[in-house]
Amino acid sequence: MRAQPSLELGQHQHLTLTPQLRQALALLQCSSQELDQEIAQALADNPLLEVVEPEPESAAQAERLDRLWSQPARAALPDDLPEPGQPLSLIDHLLQQLHATRATERDCLLVIRLMGELDERGYLEFEPAALTAGLPPELEVEDDEWRTALRLLQSFDPAGVGARDLPECLRLQLRARADEWPADVLACALRLTDHLEDLGAGRWGRLCETLACDRALLDAAHRALRCLDPRPAGAWQTDPIHYVVPDVLFHRAADGWRVSLNPAVEPRVRLNPELADGLAGQDLSPDLRDRVRQARSLIHNLDQRRQTILRVAEIIAQHQQAFLESGVGALRPLTLREVAQALDLHESTISRATRLKYAQTPWGVHELKFFFGTVVQTRSGEETSALAVQALMRAMLASEPAGKPLSDMRLAQLLADQDVVIARRTVAKYREAMGVPPASMRKARG
Repeated sequence: MRAQPSLELGQHQHLTLTPQLRQALALLQCSSQELDQEIAQALADNPLLEVVEPEPESAAQAERLDRLWSQPARAALPDDLPEPGQPLSLIDHLLQQLHATRATERDCLLVIRLMGELDERGYLEFEPAALTAGLPPELEVEDDEWRTALRLLQSFDPAGVGARDLPECLRLQLRARADEWPADVLACALRLTDHLEDLGAGRWGRLCETLACDRALLDAAHRALRCLDPRPAGAWQTDPIHYVVPDVLFHRAADGWRVSLNPAVEPRVRLNPELADGLAGQDLSPDLRDRVRQARSLIHNLDQRRQTILRVAEIIAQHQQAFLESGVGALRPLTLREVAQALDLHESTISRATRLKYAQTPWGVHELKFFFGTVVQTRSGEETSALAVQALMRAMLASEPAGKPLSDMRLAQLLADQDVVIARRTVAKYREAMGVPPASMRKARG
């Protein structure tokens, strides 16, 4: 058989996204930080655009809101700031101790090199070959010299700094505080650092057999380990405080809850009036016409983005009145499809409108996606949200006895007593999603 070319006529339907529609979808999906970058780029590329200065009243409101939102961050700052001359970092603290030793200049150089390899916990990835590769070849540093420098670093305060892993970190602290425990407890604790997995799982019988000790001595050694700090550099950490500025605000009104957009989040842009007036009535070049079209398209798409986010937030406020009044335990199940049908929009549009958009509520700042969740059926036939069930579980776990934590089966029974009937495996799934370890591990920690 021979293949011969042929022509066929046919009709096909497909969706073509115009540049304006692509821009609208991209802007809708942007977070407030990403949107700032997009607007800044548009202002740099198009001289016809300018930022609209806020009205005095709006500016004052934005300033008040900014003070309100930043208050938790300020409240988290320490009251006892370091006195002048006090070390401000872990490296400064270690250098002061190094200078007080009689170490040679060569040893000091190696210890300083090790200090530069410490991670945020105070641990060290100790590989002599890699460390030597970072120094001038003429130094010819031997592995034994690195081990000597490591021992010197590990002798410094805080105890445990320079450890290569958690067991070594705990052993360094035990030896530094050896006079705090009887000799047999100290010896058992030192050996126990090699069996942390069994300890975390509460395998007491296996540990007693492995360590050849009774339960009383094992418990004393366990208490000694609990006095130690697995992150010796934690006290010197000054991590930046991260917080988000909400895009929408939920506030109480006389007839219920209302939603407003945060004026401090998104700058408004417009056509520069002077340039627009100067171009009016003129025969514009293709390039200028294209810039005018782009400017108007951006302004329209930004306004459409604001309106879409506001409409979605209004539906959420209508649906989650109980949450706004009572908290997470009163969350009702809500799906993207329900909101899309209510607004006559596509589900993907609702997904974009809720991505990385945050709402200020009486119960904290939450991403809009927080208000969507799976449906859990109660015994009475009513529906509740999975997040509401997790809130109930969190309250139960917070009040459980330290020595007798609640098993997944017991949690399922307690939830059933409150009209929420779910399987034990569902309880386990929710518990894992909350980051709560199993009852056996909680019992060991307690």
